[in-house]
Amino acid sequence: MVALDQIKYSLNQFTGPLKEVGDSLDLPAKKLRVEEIEGIMEEEGFWNDADKAQKYMKELKNLKDLIAEYNDIKTRYEDIETLIEMGNEENDESMIPEIEAEFETFKNEFEELRLSTLLDGEFDKCNAILTLHAGAGGTEACDWASMLYRLYSRWAEKKGYSVELLDFLEGDEAGYKSVTLQINGDNAYGHLKSEHGVHRLVRMSPFNAAGKRQTSFVSCDVMPDIEENLDIDIPDDDIRIDIFRSSGAGGQKVNKTSSAIRITHFPTGIVVSCQNERSQYQNKDKAMQILKSKLLLLKQQENLEKTADIRGEVKDNNFGSQIRSYFLQPYTMIKDLRTGAETSNANAVLDGGIDLFINSYLKWLKQGCPPYKGAIPE
Repeated sequence: MVALDQIKYSLNQFTGPLKEVGDSLDLPAKKLRVEEIEGIMEEEGFWNDADKAQKYMKELKNLKDLIAEYNDIKTRYEDIETLIEMGNEENDESMIPEIEAEFETFKNEFEELRLSTLLDGEFDKCNAILTLHAGAGGTEACDWASMLYRLYSRWAEKKGYSVELLDFLEGDEAGYKSVTLQINGDNAYGHLKSEHGVHRLVRMSPFNAAGKRQTSFVSCDVMPDIEENLDIDIPDDDIRIDIFRSSGAGGQKVNKTSSAIRITHFPTGIVVSCQNERSQYQNKDKAMQILKSKLLLLKQQENLEKTADIRGEVKDNNFGSQIRSYFLQPYTMIKDLRTGAETSNANAVLDGGIDLFINSYLKWLKQGCPPYKGAIPE
């Protein structure tokens, strides 16, 4: 049947790419590592160090999940081949919708696995810490920061990740002047490193009685949450620790005690803060962890290009520095100015649908970050 022959031809186009993905995953080495970890787990006293044991358990699960994912996709490929042969032998047109659905599922799963092979950076598997700062645009920019906070929270929810609000400073009229959130999940940083930079919004302002078109900016800084105990010495003279009351609209546990922490690192100018934990000591520990992570990344960089690769280029928070533009008026379009990826479905993006931009960014990195030469909308 012609329809089945067309599906078979399309399926055969994945034969080479499927093998390439398998080779890039280096499955034999991963299987050996699984055996090695399982051997370690059988050793006496394995559970004496609970933290170390949990790390081994997490690594083992990730390895097994990845191996199983590839094997499942390969099996689905073979099952579709079998279904096509059966449909042709029996000349059964009723099988076509089922085979088409299976092929569509295969393509989606293959693309997800292929993109996961691009997450090979040293910190890609870490949780991610995002900090949003409202820039030019006043109240409008603060509202834009709250919209982005919702966007990333919704994206994380769809991925099955968890979100922690670490610190925030509310705007005078609406939204946030700044907000820091931690997104926890496998490869969270690897995906969200694409969001480094300045995000530009153009819309009819809800805060302007004349309904004029308003442009506002928010910078997004993304850092990996490096969980291990970092051996970084920070002299007391290099930092200032400020203690203040948590922000918020009130309630039984808000503003009762001064438990929020802000740490300023004088040599680099880095400022980190945390007010999410229950005690002053927990907030201090978390803030110090974030500071050490940032200092480690800076220390590891040999030049500005490497710094931009890990830390992201967060430029001036105003015109001409954005990485992505979000147009809601007079037309709807969201366009990434690095990769050229774009969509007119603004509502889906603002509801967390940013995978198009994340995937395009990962491919762009793999290609060596070629400059985008298309028209930049204004």
